Amino acid sequence: MSDAPATDTPAGLQEDGSLDRLTIDTIRTLSMDAVAKAKSGHIGTPMALAPVGHTLWSQFLRTDPDRPDWANRDRFVLSVGHASMLLYSLIHLAGIKEIDKDGKPSGEPAVSLEDIRQFRQLSSRTPGHPEYRHTTGVETTTGPLGAGCGNSVGMAIAERWLAARYNKPGYTLFDHNIYTLAGDGDMMEGVASEAASLAGHLKLANLCWIYDSNKVSIEGGTDLAFDEDCGKRFEAYGWNVIHVDDANDTKAMAAALETFLATDDKPTFIVVKSVIGYGSSIQGTAKAHGEGMTADDIRGTKKAYGWPEDAQFLVPEGVAEAFNKVIADRGRALREEWEATLARYRDAEPALAKELDAILSDQLPEGWDADIPVFDADDKGMASRDAGGKVLNAIAPKLPWLIGGSADLGPSTKTFIDDGGSFQADSYDGRNLHFGVREHGMGAVVNGMALSHLRAYGATFLVFSDYMRPPVRLAAIMELGSVFVFTHDSIGVGEDGPTHQPIEHLATLRAIPGLDTIRPCDANETAWAWRAALTENNRPAALIFSRQALPTLDRTKYASAEGLMKGGYVLADSENPEVILIATGSEVSLAVNAYEKLKAEGIAARVVSLPSWSRYEMQEDAYKESVLPKAVTARLAIEQGGEIGWDRYVGLDGRTITMSTFGASAPIAKLQDKFGFTVDNAVKVAKEMLGKA
Repeated sequence: MSDAPATDTPAGLQEDGSLDRLTIDTIRTLSMDAVAKAKSGHIGTPMALAPVGHTLWSQFLRTDPDRPDWANRDRFVLSVGHASMLLYSLIHLAGIKEIDKDGKPSGEPAVSLEDIRQFRQLSSRTPGHPEYRHTTGVETTTGPLGAGCGNSVGMAIAERWLAARYNKPGYTLFDHNIYTLAGDGDMMEGVASEAASLAGHLKLANLCWIYDSNKVSIEGGTDLAFDEDCGKRFEAYGWNVIHVDDANDTKAMAAALETFLATDDKPTFIVVKSVIGYGSSIQGTAKAHGEGMTADDIRGTKKAYGWPEDAQFLVPEGVAEAFNKVIADRGRALREEWEATLARYRDAEPALAKELDAILSDQLPEGWDADIPVFDADDKGMASRDAGGKVLNAIAPKLPWLIGGSADLGPSTKTFIDDGGSFQADSYDGRNLHFGVREHGMGAVVNGMALSHLRAYGATFLVFSDYMRPPVRLAAIMELGSVFVFTHDSIGVGEDGPTHQPIEHLATLRAIPGLDTIRPCDANETAWAWRAALTENNRPAALIFSRQALPTLDRTKYASAEGLMKGGYVLADSENPEVILIATGSEVSLAVNAYEKLKAEGIAARVVSLPSWSRYEMQEDAYKESVLPKAVTARLAIEQGGEIGWDRYVGLDGRTITMSTFGASAPIAKLQDKFGFTVDNAVKVAKEMLGKA
């Protein structure tokens, strides 16, 4: 096949005279050609939804292709991320310009025609599923179905909060909408249901989900497993539900979107019936989802569109220019008006304008951590969840855009901002979110808020991190500053028993690349843990806090808790140590007591607090050697979690006191005795390694 010149115009459509139709079929054929060249990908949904995407972008989406980072732009979320070629085609035809790594417009196209040719290839701007930061114009990383739906709810919450705080009479800075394209798979996933239920409760009228109801899944018709009436379900959630019977009916689609814009008391759910793989011989079948099309079928489909059968990657003359113009003319005028409003706002509201500048540049305000307390030494101490609550409330007044909540566990996780108010449909200025028992949805919503430049957090028990692992992982992929607070971190949960006692969870969180998992040992390390989490805007953090009280160590006797910023540090030391005790969290004080007992018996020991493995691994080799010298091979790791991963620190000659089974229901002291987390046992094992037992 030849590569037809980009100036060719299909004769049939030239006679038709419909530039809209020509643009829609350009989106379809670009998607077909990209998937065919890559020999992989999902072709059917872009073909089916090209009219929907075209209608939304050309008539409604408020964005400026030259400044795609404009703060008040509308957001378009492709939750059905496997249909990525739909988004890449729209970005290309709209002329979206790239934002470079420094956050500045480069003037280069975000997605060129060559990028589309390189679909799914190494280092291309067009990966198999859309990736935030990787491709300008992609608002969030999607692919795991339902995730984008949850993110969009977070974006809608962020817009409502920003509007409530910063809009003033005569100064409307935030009034953008969030449009989300979802499919049958999204509707089946629990995270979308969790997020939709929350959005309905909050009456987020700035949120519109467009549901592609094509009734096809990979295995066959959706009626194999899914035959509910989603419209009725969303009515029950409190959404405004609209039906469009044919995805090709652009007038009906436009009317539905007009209804969304006129609805001010609830989110909108538009059910669109489409034919997957529209126009091909496999339309309406499971093959159209991801199996691709033969060369003959592609030719036949193009012929049915009135397209040159042998043309590849054809963008007819005038298509991109017209699509760009209608979007740019609308968006540029709105952006320039917004910038003029912001300039006046700086004079009228200088303090709020300064806050807004910091938010949009992802900066922390000066002195944000000035009131973080230093905790006095105390053998009784406090739970790190309690210390975390005190630190959070010391930071909150100086960091107004620190916003979050818990999955119905605020009194237990200690993550309520005092005097912050609750974010509800009648109080969008509240800083405390009530996510309900929706851990997965909470994580996705927190990420959506972070994507809108808020410093967002969500909290639950560590054992329930399993329910929200996907958004934690996606936060790491996207390099977001999301903060995930996980309390009740070990068998220290006690009587609640093994269902609530996390064992393997620390290892699984530490396994996520780019996630800073921090388990502080006392109140002062907890203070530094919050500092660490918030100073890293491009890396998510998992803060692991205890339920039970932890002694507050005497920092005049032992090393400063600031060592947490390096991930690991020497907390207590003897000259020429024979054995190193390594611990995190609640087990550090146990290691300190064992150290003191060993020292009293004439055995030189060292205690290393290792709250963040990821931070420690980022340090220079010389520093790591100073903390864990290779010459000292007698090493004992102590942690009330699984053993996996500790081999890197204890080596072949080392030992661990860790958990190899689930816990049990009993008072904490009984559990510590049963599983060996006692000073006497730590001393015994240390001596065994030294041959001094």
